[in-house]
Amino acid sequence: MMAAASTVFIAPPVEREKPTGAARGRWFGLRRGPLPGFGLTFGLTLLWLGLIVLLPLAALALRPWTLGIEGVFRSLSEPRVLAALRLSFVSALLAAALNVPLGLLLAWVLVRERFPGRRLLDAAVDLPFALPTAVAGLALTALYAPNGWLGAPLAALGWQVAYTPWGIGIAMMFVGLPFIVRSVEPVLRDFPRDAEEVAATLGATAAQTMWRVVLPALRPALLAGFTMAFARAVGEYGSIIFIAGNRPMVSEIAPLLIVIRLEQFDYAGASAVGLAMLVLAFAILLALNLLQRRAG
Repeated sequence: MMAAASTVFIAPPVEREKPTGAARGRWFGLRRGPLPGFGLTFGLTLLWLGLIVLLPLAALALRPWTLGIEGVFRSLSEPRVLAALRLSFVSALLAAALNVPLGLLLAWVLVRERFPGRRLLDAAVDLPFALPTAVAGLALTALYAPNGWLGAPLAALGWQVAYTPWGIGIAMMFVGLPFIVRSVEPVLRDFPRDAEEVAATLGATAAQTMWRVVLPALRPALLAGFTMAFARAVGEYGSIIFIAGNRPMVSEIAPLLIVIRLEQFDYAGASAVGLAMLVLAFAILLALNLLQRRAG
């Protein structure tokens, strides 16, 4: 008997579809953005950030070390430098802290109250943003000088503001107050008043409602405003030098000391003071950012 012939069919090879860009992105753990050109725009953003921010900061961080490690520490350990750094950072922290209740009160009035001139007051809050710092310094000096409108009565009481650390604090509060107001104002505007009414129906007093209901909701905005006010004040120069008096060891701020060293062609010494300000400011801002995240 002859074996039955059997036919064997061989399937043709199947061509696999080449992976698309999105599939390649999934293989490498990347996700393609919804908008085209993300890679190009992201690269340009990094390039611009590097040229404008990172490259100057890198130059600032490298320039002082031409003095050597011993030279950098000797430059920063001078009593005049330590006094200027202490005055700048302590004054900026105190000014930002004092601006918190003042900014909260001003934002509350602008949001919750209706009175003639409210829009004018609202526009005046932004004046430190638009006003040149030198003009602000001249105005504050004329106001708080010993013969000024406010300086003369205060001098009669034995309190001199201009040409003292008090004047530095006043100038820092002037430039930092708008940050508190503009940070709190939108949060307070969106805050539901029903929560305050519920607290009142439960027997809470106005102070208890403010402390336990309103302030917890405003705490992240207050911390954000405090951070921006501190950052603005610690690097302020133009509005301070006119009212400070610029006396070494008394009313000389760190930015002014940097300018003085630049005028003396001590570029490495000026960069050393700038690097110290950069490190201290970054550490404080990092701590405030972590505190703000915890509060949020």
